[in-house]
Amino acid sequence: MSEIQLSKKIEEIRSNFPVLQTTRKNKPLVYLDNAATTQKPKCVAESLYHFYTNEYATIHRGIYQLSQIATQRVQETRKNIQKFLNASHTKEIIFTKGTTEAINLVASSYGQNFIKEGNEILITQLEHHANIIPWQIVAEKVNAKLKVIPMLKSGELDLEKVDDLLTENTALMALTHVSNALGTINPIQDLIKKAKSVNAKVLIDGAQAVSHIPIDVQALDCDFYTFSSHKLYGPTGVGVLYGKKELLEKMPPYQTGGDMIENVTFEKTTFANIPNKFEAGTPAIAEIIGLGEAIKYVEQIGFDTIQKQENYLLKIATEKLQDISGLKIIGNAKEKAGVISFELCNLHPHDVGTILDEQNVAIRAGHHCAQPIMTYYGVPATTRASFAVYNNEMDIDRLIAGLRTAKEFLT
Repeated sequence: MSEIQLSKKIEEIRSNFPVLQTTRKNKPLVYLDNAATTQKPKCVAESLYHFYTNEYATIHRGIYQLSQIATQRVQETRKNIQKFLNASHTKEIIFTKGTTEAINLVASSYGQNFIKEGNEILITQLEHHANIIPWQIVAEKVNAKLKVIPMLKSGELDLEKVDDLLTENTALMALTHVSNALGTINPIQDLIKKAKSVNAKVLIDGAQAVSHIPIDVQALDCDFYTFSSHKLYGPTGVGVLYGKKELLEKMPPYQTGGDMIENVTFEKTTFANIPNKFEAGTPAIAEIIGLGEAIKYVEQIGFDTIQKQENYLLKIATEKLQDISGLKIIGNAKEKAGVISFELCNLHPHDVGTILDEQNVAIRAGHHCAQPIMTYYGVPATTRASFAVYNNEMDIDRLIAGLRTAKEFLT
């Protein structure tokens, strides 16, 4: 695809996102907070409206047509996600509220039951809080040891330390695929192989990866993979846990209630098979259907287009940001997704973000739920710009202009 063809394709994609056509104070919206959450294409919004106005019913519980249609739509989405991740079976796809709940499910159901006293849990210094705290709790409850793969100033993991940290006592490795704070793409294929060499299980936090990188869980050979719908152009309130069938079948339920049982008496309850065993209560039916539409949309665009555009934006944004005196980019890993964290003249990121907001440029300012990373770099917070396929070079230019305005106003 030529640059001209790519540019035309991106403009076509942008037209599918109504919010990108909005203005404030006669300034078009520049949305650069995609690592937090992505905007939604019309097809996703329309799928929610259509379901609520034409097909709404709860699933699994009705013999009437509306319920059967709703049930079928959810089953179709589960099948689409299986193909999207290249899982071996639909039973390996569990619907959750998001990545956070998916990690907590594994920590509670697997971690507290299969990780034993004296075992070790290995995480990394690049983790989001959602992939730190659950394992701290597991370690405390079962008297296991939590160990951390350190990072380098580049924002990459110190891979030379991994072999020393992995031991015969390592029960589980939990790590992010892509850092939400720095954009670092971890070499998870190699790290999974190392973990498997000591028979450790592996959980991957894929929240920042699924909208940028094609995922093949069988090729990766991870035991668990998690992601959220809202970072994949889908609705909030739903996410996915992939787990190997043989592990999910051994794990006890995470929550109990309706639709996850086989039989209930006052003396004893038996539980349904997977995936139902882990999906207690009425699920986020409309949101699941919306996630299915989002996946179809991403597949229609194609990861080749997504990666070409986002890599281009990362390159030109990095170059233009480095031209601003007093601006320091935090983290410069060789393999990065479209995320750039930076400091500007020691100004507080919230002040920078406020000036940018006046220009209708939306960025993220804070510690990004990654305080250990901020501590490592000796900063309380950073300003973060993160890109999606619908961003273009004009968005980058507006960001640069806004930062120059912030610098002039605040220094």
